[in-house]
Amino acid sequence: MNRLAGVTSPYLLQHADNPVDWWPWEPEAFEEAKRRDVPVLLSVGYSACHWCHVMAHESFEDDDTAAYMNEHFVNVKVDREERPDVDAVYMEAVQAATGQGGWPMTVFLTPDAEPFYFGTYFPPEPRHGMPSFTQVLEGISTAWTGRRGEVAEVAQRITQDLAGRQLDYGRAAAPGPEEAAQALLALTREYDAARGGFGGAPKFPPSMVLEFLLRHHARTGAEGALQMAADTCEAMARGGIYDQLGGGFARYSVDREWVVPHFEKMLYDNALLCRVYAHLWRATGSDLARRVALETADFMVRELRTPEGGFASALDADSEDPRTGKPAEGAYYAWTPAQLEEVLGAEDAALAAACFGVTQEGTFEHGASVLRLPQDGPVVDAGRIAGIRQRLLEARAARPAPGRDDKVVAAWNGLAVAALAECGAYFDRPDLVERATEAADLLVRVHFRAEDGRAPRLARTSKDGQVGANAGVLEDYGDVAEGFLALAAVTGEGVWLEFAGFLLDLVLDRFTAEDGSLYDTAHDAEQLIRRPQDPTDTAAPSGWTAAAGALLSYAAHTGSEAHRTAAERALGVVRALGPRVPRFIGHGLSVAEALLDGPREVAVVGRPDDPARAELHRTALLATAPGAVVAVGEPAADGGPGAAEGEFPLLAGRTPVEGRAAAYVCRHFVCERPTADPAELAAQLGTAAGSGS
Repeated sequence: MNRLAGVTSPYLLQHADNPVDWWPWEPEAFEEAKRRDVPVLLSVGYSACHWCHVMAHESFEDDDTAAYMNEHFVNVKVDREERPDVDAVYMEAVQAATGQGGWPMTVFLTPDAEPFYFGTYFPPEPRHGMPSFTQVLEGISTAWTGRRGEVAEVAQRITQDLAGRQLDYGRAAAPGPEEAAQALLALTREYDAARGGFGGAPKFPPSMVLEFLLRHHARTGAEGALQMAADTCEAMARGGIYDQLGGGFARYSVDREWVVPHFEKMLYDNALLCRVYAHLWRATGSDLARRVALETADFMVRELRTPEGGFASALDADSEDPRTGKPAEGAYYAWTPAQLEEVLGAEDAALAAACFGVTQEGTFEHGASVLRLPQDGPVVDAGRIAGIRQRLLEARAARPAPGRDDKVVAAWNGLAVAALAECGAYFDRPDLVERATEAADLLVRVHFRAEDGRAPRLARTSKDGQVGANAGVLEDYGDVAEGFLALAAVTGEGVWLEFAGFLLDLVLDRFTAEDGSLYDTAHDAEQLIRRPQDPTDTAAPSGWTAAAGALLSYAAHTGSEAHRTAAERALGVVRALGPRVPRFIGHGLSVAEALLDGPREVAVVGRPDDPARAELHRTALLATAPGAVVAVGEPAADGGPGAAEGEFPLLAGRTPVEGRAAAYVCRHFVCERPTADPAELAAQLGTAAGSGS
């Protein structure tokens, strides 16, 4: 019996009609394996994963394959986005055993959840040196029945090896200027000067590294750091990885030149990149950065926002190809010259082909091209091109759309809240701030839950307004707290600072080890064969450094020594890894830049309807000083507390200057003189007056 029909994960629901007798990850599945004396087949993937869909179609929808799986295994299907802890533990085993990893991930376990054989995608027939999935199934079954002792020995050895991989944290000190400079030098060596980005194909958007480069430039003035960030952002924005019609970024480029993407669009990528481009505009005033930040924000709101106000996880890479009626990767996004002419007519089609790099040979498959902006310089006849874009976008909307994974992941929604709040503030788009506030409200209403008389915890996911069963992991707490802190700075609503503090107190209480290191799961979470603990970034910031960043900002807001000490202790791992592998700990390096700069604390006081207060507030938000925190509120009246003073400790004792709205800047326990002049405030924050305007 397939047991996936009642779950909330869209990925698992995609498999609810398989002839495979799938179980979700639950103790009963392993009890069933013990009762039947068979191994567990663990299959891990996610909704937008192209090769997950391929393997499902080839094997899990095949009656003969499913019958063999059902007879010889207990089959467990896991959505890696709902259970990142399960994914992390077994992915580490896959990578250790095979030297590589990815999804779909296929792992065979004993009934005690100990792994003994690993793989990723297996084809239905042998090819490219890979055995067929059926051959693998038969081999595992034969080994289980005929060489049980050998299987048990392998499983125990692997499990012991994983247990022995506990991070040697060593209580290192927080990184200093030397480590930041060494990290920049290491990045320079790996930088692709001709194409932007780092490394070869496939090439992923280096969101966290770009943020580090922008912050490092802001603190030190290093022009090389800014140039790497700006050139990479321009290369991505002109490439096929960026949707030239609808905005938003695909997951990665299959080539070094950013031409052909892997077409799924993930919320976390777009939230992170939206913020990066907004920060690039803030630093340089780049028109391209402004356009891409806003188009990406609008993409998230238009295509990922759910009816409840949150943001869906992803859009699939695949959609139905109208020419064949079958699912195909990129069918929604690619264009042939003939398709352009059908929509635009011959003259405009020729202009569109030249502008967007559409060729007769095609840059993708079957003579189709992914739209790019390959020509440097301003667009010729920009008005005409804008009209062409709109007509193509409307025509594309008539194509079968990619599927959408509608589950709301707490961490990624926290990233979206931060990006949309800041974009709304920078670009005078109050609607984006409203969307950020609605998503934050959903996280509070739906994802905060109390169990067994304990204080409320954060749930990992929800769908259709219903909370999921899985507990939040460290990245959820860190990223949601970061989103709330950004929203507090933009709106002046101190309740978001309070919610962030609540989450971060749970980080200190439930996720922190005695040596200051952080675990990905809470002390009282489900016990797996190993408690995951990884400070390195994946496609999104690691939970470890996301929490460190939020702890540092909260400490700057409140003066809490406990939170600052926790942040500094957590950043010790960045001192160890930053100079050696900066590409994989970019977010930690960004947080380290904030620590090195202070971070600066800005309090703005004035009447809510005072344009002078609004100008000072905007100046503070536009400051490039790494990690600067901003509080805004009303001054105290007649010696009493200000309206926001109780919510924002930074406002305590702050008064107008000669009756005018004023700003106060402090760092390292030293304060500048209060000022009512936006230009002076910008100078105090290390930002040229009018920067980014």
